[in-house]
Amino acid sequence: MHIQPTPADIIALTASYSGERFTDGRPKVSDDLLERMQHVTTEEAWVVLRDHGYVRQFVGGWMQTHPGTIMVGRAVTAQFLPHRPDLHQAIQQTGLAEGRGAVGGQNSWIIESLQHNDVMVVDIFGKIKDGTVIGDNLGTAVAARTRAGAVIDGGIRDYQGLIRLTDVNFFVRGVDPTAIADVTLAGINIPIRIDAITVLPGDVILGTPTGIIAIPAHLAQQVVETSEDIRIRDEFGKLRLAEGRYGSGEIDVPTWREDIEADFQSWKTAHGK
Repeated sequence: MHIQPTPADIIALTASYSGERFTDGRPKVSDDLLERMQHVTTEEAWVVLRDHGYVRQFVGGWMQTHPGTIMVGRAVTAQFLPHRPDLHQAIQQTGLAEGRGAVGGQNSWIIESLQHNDVMVVDIFGKIKDGTVIGDNLGTAVAARTRAGAVIDGGIRDYQGLIRLTDVNFFVRGVDPTAIADVTLAGINIPIRIDAITVLPGDVILGTPTGIIAIPAHLAQQVVETSEDIRIRDEFGKLRLAEGRYGSGEIDVPTWREDIEADFQSWKTAHGK
């Protein structure tokens, strides 16, 4: 029994991804792509995922600690279950054997595994009262380790302290003064359900004012490049409309005429786009 799958198991779970990986097997989408992902809209990402058959990757309706702050990072997943004594004892003993037991509660075990540009994604079955995965102390640890944040399908506490943190955002279901209780960690870096979506370790989590979308690691580059192409095309189209060279009916269409497309490609090359 292990708290998280072996590297080989995680590699098999995310076999569609062929790039660099962490030592634990998790896909390591590059920092450059994550930085470029900051400019991607939920809708742009959603279209790419839909076109590849990933139609259940978005969920909205979140409370955010830092509304307007875009959150991007690689998913570290975790799941909690309602407390059951024999399971809890087995998990606790396994954690001790793996050297985790000395590091606070089981929610701290997740945090201690986080790295820069990770996003902690926790399924705690929507529990808010007694389901507060972090407060301002653990939230500070998440912020310091990731500079990104977390998605918690459950609660947080110490909201007034959490909102003082910078360069971070927490997407949560609610706030409560209680501490986390009566739950047991089922695993770290396992497939989890957040509302109606499935999240795998290493997915790129994009959190925007619209909600969160979990982008499979092997599609992250295409999402970024598609978004960048859309932005460049928008810049060109608005320029040509302002110049009066083309009409709105010629630009505001899914596919441009051959001469407009050729004009766009020439403009893009001339401007180093």
